[in-house]
Amino acid sequence: MIEDRFLARLQHLIADGQRRILGLVGAPGAGKSTLAEQILEALPGQAVVVPMDGYHLANVELERLGRASRKGAEDTFDSAGYVALLKRLRVQQSDETVYAPAFRREIEEPIAGAIPVSPDVPLVITEGNYLLLEHGHWKDVRPLLDEAWYVDVDPVLRTQRLVARHMRFGRDEEAARNWVQQTDEPNAVLIDSTRHRADLVFNWSE
Repeated sequence: MIEDRFLARLQHLIADGQRRILGLVGAPGAGKSTLAEQILEALPGQAVVVPMDGYHLANVELERLGRASRKGAEDTFDSAGYVALLKRLRVQQSDETVYAPAFRREIEEPIAGAIPVSPDVPLVITEGNYLLLEHGHWKDVRPLLDEAWYVDVDPVLRTQRLVARHMRFGRDEEAARNWVQQTDEPNAVLIDSTRHRADLVFNWSE
């Protein structure tokens, strides 16, 4: 369960009833999705999660671009599309439901229109790796966030989680460890370099 001090911060953020966007940023396996789910449970009916992963490029496009072996890197997402969605979500229309894509790990593909964001939901939680980057279309994400929290965890535990995740979705142990070292960890180094742009660090060890 999310600590009272973080919950109080969120309640203050949405106290005026206006639409707010919270960004949860962190390396692969840091626990962003878990934190997002805890916030949903703590604020029933007041929040919705819109993950950045919904903007993964489709596998067929990654193959065409020669980027399939680096899936998860910053250039394997439709970053411009993600920014466009955040801009729509900031404008709280009285009668419009905005639909966001989701990412399904069991098929390793994004699914369009899977997440409805109703106009009366005050808090949109968006979680992903590259929300604090300062180049490309990614640089336009931070100004659209009312708050950004950097989610951190012990790196050994994070690596163990990643290996287990990759194995759960079809890779053998050797392939899972290779993917973590060759793809996830280089991405993690880049993501960690952006933590200074966050409003606070949420550390799972605390």
